Amino acid sequence: MMKDWTRRRWFDFRQGHSYYLIFALSFANFVLIFHRLLIERVEFLNDIFSELWIFFIVFVIIYIPVAIGIGAWHRKTQLKVEAEVTLLQNPLFAKMFRTMLDIQTGEIKKEEIEEMRNFLRKIEEGKGQ
Repeated sequence: MMKDWTRRRWFDFRQGHSYYLIFALSFANFVLIFHRLLIERVEFLNDIFSELWIFFIVFVIIYIPVAIGIGAWHRKTQLKVEAEVTLLQNPLFAKMFRTMLDIQTGEIKKEEIEEMRNFLRKIEEGKGQ
């Protein structure tokens, strides 16, 4: 029981870290480095963006729509490819699909159907593994 709790907390930690915290930290880091290495060293840009907060506002106004456009393109073109590749490497998908084919062709034992049914029921109840 404790092992399961620990594993779930580890999973939650990784999700929170990688999807949210590291995103915010890397975004702030990118802005600061960009300002330091480009804006401060190019005189005419430094005259325009002498204050970090001015650069940050302009950067966000430009960056967010560009990121949204790229994200929309990714969702419309690449996400299907990524989902297909991931699905084709998923053993649960393969087992469920094989079971469905075996049921349709009559090449399955009742025990296998019951085993799959119980397995899926455990997943539905949140007791997977």
